[in-house]
Amino acid sequence: MDIKETVRRYWDKRPCNVRHSQKDFCSKEYFDEVEKKKYFVEPHIPKFADFRRWKGKKVLEIGCGIGTDSINFARNGAELTIVEFSEKSLDICKKRFEVFGLTATFICGDVEKLSTCLEPKHFDLIYSFGVIHHTPNPSKAFEEIAKFMDEDTELRVMLYSKISYKLFWVMMENDVHKMSNMEDLIRQNAEAQYNCPVAYTYTFGEIRDLVSKHGIEVEKIWKDHIFTYDIPNYKKNIYTKDRYWKDVDPMLFKQFEEELGWHTLVVARKP
Repeated sequence: MDIKETVRRYWDKRPCNVRHSQKDFCSKEYFDEVEKKKYFVEPHIPKFADFRRWKGKKVLEIGCGIGTDSINFARNGAELTIVEFSEKSLDICKKRFEVFGLTATFICGDVEKLSTCLEPKHFDLIYSFGVIHHTPNPSKAFEEIAKFMDEDTELRVMLYSKISYKLFWVMMENDVHKMSNMEDLIRQNAEAQYNCPVAYTYTFGEIRDLVSKHGIEVEKIWKDHIFTYDIPNYKKNIYTKDRYWKDVDPMLFKQFEEELGWHTLVVARKP
């Protein structure tokens, strides 16, 4: 099977965060609980997206999942265009907008072929959180994204970190001791469902090299997010700290995130 189709089927089978609530599927209560859970364990996302800043601005979101960030861009008055590869995810996102009476432009498309599904224009913000590392050719993705940027466009993306606490935790849980095996190991364990078809990880230098080929310059780059909750309880919506993190001082924890965070956050522009 073609790798792109494998990726599509993977995310159609279980869209990201779709099990974050047991309320009636696609109800207001369901979506509210999904959002509450997502931002409780990933509070850096609203800070990074800075939803209020984009009121009245043209925003392109690459990869919406089931639309938690999308709905917040729309609530804050952004003129939002969404491009999502998974038809199932996009359908749920559309339903979310219907439930809350909000609007956006929805496109089922491939970031590596962005210029075939979008009319030529520039956006004020191009936003992609946790998506581009799942496409087979991220360089092609940034080549396409660059076509929709001018010197006033801000690009905000999250890509997975090559060296992270998650990597070391997965190695420990799987009793793997060779760093040479880390790429396959992290790909298999990157998401809630096992064996993600594509999941690249990056150092800061690799990200700078990846985007600079396409005339994009990194302005800010940093790490955030270590998942600290006991997973069996987390699945039951019980938020208890994993035994490794129970007594860690908050200031020390922030230093751990800066060094070993799973999410590398990037702000970039065309010079």
